[in-house]
Amino acid sequence: MPDAWSRDGTLPAIDTADATTGEWRGLYLTLVFHPDPERIGAACSLFADADRRQNIGREHPVFRRGDGASEFTLGDRHISRLALSLHLRPEGLRLSRPDGASRCLVDGMPLSGSLLLSPTRLVAGVTLQLAHSVVLLLREQPRCQEGVPAVAAVEGLLGGSQSMRQLRQAIHSAAAVDRDVLVLGESGSGKEGVARALYRASSRSGGPWVAVNMSAVPVGVAAAELFGSERGAFTGADRQRRGYFQRAEGGTLFLDEVGDTPPEVQPLLLRALQEREIQPVGGEARQVDLRVIAATELDLDDAERGFRSSLRYRLAGLEVRVPALRERPEDIGELLCHALAQSCAEMGHPFPLDRLTQDPRRAARWASLFARCLQHTWPGNVRELQSCARQLALTAERGPMLPSMLASGRGGAVNEPRHRDGGAVPVKPAPEQAAAPLTDAALRALLAEYDYDLAAVSRAAGVSRGSLYRRLSGLGLRLARDIPRGEIERALAAEAGDVAAAARALKVSRAALQARCAAREG
Repeated sequence: MPDAWSRDGTLPAIDTADATTGEWRGLYLTLVFHPDPERIGAACSLFADADRRQNIGREHPVFRRGDGASEFTLGDRHISRLALSLHLRPEGLRLSRPDGASRCLVDGMPLSGSLLLSPTRLVAGVTLQLAHSVVLLLREQPRCQEGVPAVAAVEGLLGGSQSMRQLRQAIHSAAAVDRDVLVLGESGSGKEGVARALYRASSRSGGPWVAVNMSAVPVGVAAAELFGSERGAFTGADRQRRGYFQRAEGGTLFLDEVGDTPPEVQPLLLRALQEREIQPVGGEARQVDLRVIAATELDLDDAERGFRSSLRYRLAGLEVRVPALRERPEDIGELLCHALAQSCAEMGHPFPLDRLTQDPRRAARWASLFARCLQHTWPGNVRELQSCARQLALTAERGPMLPSMLASGRGGAVNEPRHRDGGAVPVKPAPEQAAAPLTDAALRALLAEYDYDLAAVSRAAGVSRGSLYRRLSGLGLRLARDIPRGEIERALAAEAGDVAAAARALKVSRAALQARCAAREG
């Protein structure tokens, strides 16, 4: 994410654009959880005018949903009329809780008096839990440009964050042009959903939708699989067979995991895309009329992957990038609420977030769970969140039980005691406790707790990533990129190839070690 703060670490004027990116930046407050689920996902812009002070309370500010049609206040009787005061200063944002105001937790820690939030911390996002049962995300992101119409939510691509607004706009723009599209994004981020949305919004929506996993196409019969074959073309070919390109005629061909296309198949694919001409095995060459949408989680520009640059550029007539879930934490509440409702409906269970306004204790437990979800880095993206929702739906009648991926601390979640049956643990509101100074011992414990994920440690500790880097050497720790190849290989061998276990042994993050191994650096 571009740095919204100037090079000297101070906040630029709110009414100016960022000098390096040209983006208009601002602070946003998003309702991640509320006892009234209709309000989850609503957001408001802070400091929209020249005033550098703003108050948060029961009846202000006003939150709006992405469609702009619905407006809400916090409206919770347990929240004080003046719960928090915000003062935007050159060195950061001063957050103050007046004496006698309702309880406020800041990233899980109780706020008493005031707290200065650094620019880095605001870019990462700060979780505010008010009066036990309302969870807000305070985060700096690009402002919505004036005069640019909001694009309606595309089916299956929920979220009111600026990242999702831009993605939906990109889908509508790309759908209007009949060119091939390359969809890029991490595993589980929703690339196929984007591809289907492109298809449905295009002029080819009345034609067929044909999907093929390119990593599963056998090299020996790739030409027949892709382009078809004539009767008698080879032993056993007792009839004419249509390939994927022919079946998609007049519609859209979706090439999933295109980055894993075998090298021997890439020239075949390139010619078909360039000339829009295919030659069935044993038959004559013929033209095809179709649109191709390809998707991959891999970096096709990495020379070591051996992906043909000519094919990469031919695939990307247009490019659409799907943001990872950790890049749009504003959407976590809305996505989890929607996925939980779907899972409960599929299982025939009642939706557990209904009537929470009548049960403050139950609302507080669900609020703590949603707040916990904001601390998780979601390495599996939306797919992992949907799995989390299914686990929650299974136990919802007993109250929220922390799913295993959150309880285990994987992906940057805070560790939690495991339930005696080895599964989930009940979620309880965070206890009142004072924040401890970040001593070397505390930092070591935090690094181990978060499996050496520096991004997660940075957010939890409220310190910059650069500050963490500077302290690592003093703790006798290294970055994955600085560890000799031989030492990495010995650690992997000792752990029988388990990258996660080797990363813990080397005291580096699993993601960093995986990237180091993939790069084959010496």
